Amino acid sequence: MPDTGYLLAVVGVAAATTLALRAAPFALRSALRSSPLVDDLGRRLPAAVMVILVLYLLRDVPLTAVRPGLGHLGAIAVTVGVHLWRGRALLSMAAGTVVYAVLLAVLPG
Repeated sequence: MPDTGYLLAVVGVAAATTLALRAAPFALRSALRSSPLVDDLGRRLPAAVMVILVLYLLRDVPLTAVRPGLGHLGAIAVTVGVHLWRGRALLSMAAGTVVYAVLLAVLPG
């Protein structure tokens, strides 16, 4: 077992690194606001994250059977529909999650 001094040093380095990484965006705020890269990421990243989440959701859905995918497709349709209707990400994700849970409970399989 490592001695106490070594463990305190490891915790100190981890804490300092965490603090520095969390403080960096605030320290660089003015440079980040005028950056075209950050602006471009702000426009493209939300859609990219949603695509990744949808692909992750659908990774285990069998392509040959229709019934197991109905819950997934229904939840995706509701999520997209609510988002297009209201434009609020949290509301659309919550609605899709509720529909997914209800469809899994109702559909046989």
